[in-house]
Amino acid sequence: MNSDWTGKKVLVTGADGFIGSHLTEALLHCGAAVTGLAHYNPFGTSGWLDDLDPAVAGGLEMVRGDVQDGSAMLRMIDGHDTIFHLASLVGIPYSYESPSSYVNVNLNGTLNILNACRQTGVERIVHTSTSEVYGTAKYVPIDEDHPLQAQSPYAATKIGADALVMSFHKSFEVPASIVRPFNTYGPRQSARAVIPTLISQLLTRSERIKLGSIHPIRDFNFVADTVSGFLAVGNSNRAVGEVINLGSGRGVSIAELAELLMNLVGHRAKIETSAQRVRPAGSEVDRLICDPSHALELVGWKPDHTLEQGLEETCQWVRDHIDSFDPHVYAV
Repeated sequence: MNSDWTGKKVLVTGADGFIGSHLTEALLHCGAAVTGLAHYNPFGTSGWLDDLDPAVAGGLEMVRGDVQDGSAMLRMIDGHDTIFHLASLVGIPYSYESPSSYVNVNLNGTLNILNACRQTGVERIVHTSTSEVYGTAKYVPIDEDHPLQAQSPYAATKIGADALVMSFHKSFEVPASIVRPFNTYGPRQSARAVIPTLISQLLTRSERIKLGSIHPIRDFNFVADTVSGFLAVGNSNRAVGEVINLGSGRGVSIAELAELLMNLVGHRAKIETSAQRVRPAGSEVDRLICDPSHALELVGWKPDHTLEQGLEETCQWVRDHIDSFDPHVYAV
């Protein structure tokens, strides 16, 4: 994989988030001049990028804005070579409460990004999808030809956004690629996700661990591997017009994951199902296991970390930041 981005002007939407901050850092270390788009807030903070490595911080320009503002996106994208579009609403539980917000951000926001890319003539746009678009697997491992099934409002908006991206590629020759990460985890992930939720409860020696359904199977991928997949896709002309899964090919149930983490942390606890954390029956995605062969064949990508290696590093990070977690609060 060519990791030299020297001289490239790159815009990352959602740069202040979990994956976005890791991707932004990686691009800076690879020599890119990066503009990071963060959602406006009155405190002037940039999420995880507030603590950016000083050695590369000079290559980053942070801007505030909202992907729902088409004219603002046009101004921001103009002059950039490559766009990594990560900004979206991602919490599945909240999509049940406010589906229109997901349409506005995930669907209309992506349309604004695409229109701006078309008008400014960018060299590449890499759009972020999700394995949730596949729904409960009809077969495993899941390749890019697997049927798309919207089992939540969140998934529906991501399917719609993906369709918009491919339509702009085919209709207007916008040089777009779609990456579909399976379940990414690692340092900086919030308690909204199952792995930091589990770790924080175990580290505080809780006697009972509250989770949602423990039977679903997921393909968990360390964030550094997801980021290397983004970079590989963004650097490959062969990826234009392609949908590319990023995953390991290993499926682990939530119950098995809890067992792995109990062994890593050195604390055992009883698992209790919290009704607040359980999806509606028809919305639960029971099995997601990636077929990563297309990524390997097309752009030479495969994950470098085993699940055990990534979990160990994540446990250490949560341990170092345990004061920022409240194990008793369910974050959506």
